[in-house]
Parts: sequence; C-alpha cells; structure tokens
Amino acid sequence: MEKNYLGEFEELVLTMVGILGEEAYGNAIVQEIETKLNRKVNLSAVHVTLYRLEDKNLVNSSMGGATTTRGGRRKRYFKITNTGLSLLHDMQEQRTELWKLLPTLKFSTI
Repeated sequence: MEKNYLGEFEELVLTMVGILGEEAYGNAIVQEIETKLNRKVNLSAVHVTLYRLEDKNLVNSSMGGATTTRGGRRKRYFKITNTGLSLLHDMQEQRTELWKLLPTLKFSTI
C-alpha cells in the first residue's frame, strides 16, 4: 500500500468530514470551516478536494435523497474511511512529536 500524503487543505477537509459524520457534504463542510476557523473557503475547492480524497480512498461518498428545498437535486454525502481516520491519527502523532522538539519560544519586547 502506498503512503498517502496530504496538503494542509486536504487535511482540513478530511478532518471536517470526520467531525461532521453523517452530515458531511460540500456546503456543510464550507460552513463548518468558516464557523470554527473563521476562514473563507470556496465550495468548488472543497468539492475538488473531496473527490481527490475519494480517489485516495480516504473518504467514500453516497447520494442522499432528492428534496424540494434543493429543487429536486440530491446531496452527495461523504464519510471518512478507516484508512482516512488512520492517516489523520498518524499525522497528529507526527505533529505532536515535532511540537515536543520545538524549544519554548520567548518573545522579547522592543
């Protein structure tokens, strides 16, 4: 099995899919990023990233039912896979180890 590497935005989107669980779809991910991180993101960028994560087998997707509020369109829901969850845990462990190596920084006043 080849090792997957994630960019910062891929990691962010994958994390949000895990956080949102059954409610993980494009707009919900955008709203969650904007609410939790006060960061503006583009829906198209989120969708492209979700499809790239799906190609890497880090998420799966399925179509929800059509609703009248969406003009009969269906939502594509995403779910983190065991591989995706394992990768996030590995990344967290690696970052924790790096943070332990960082000396305590002291800011000087000028």
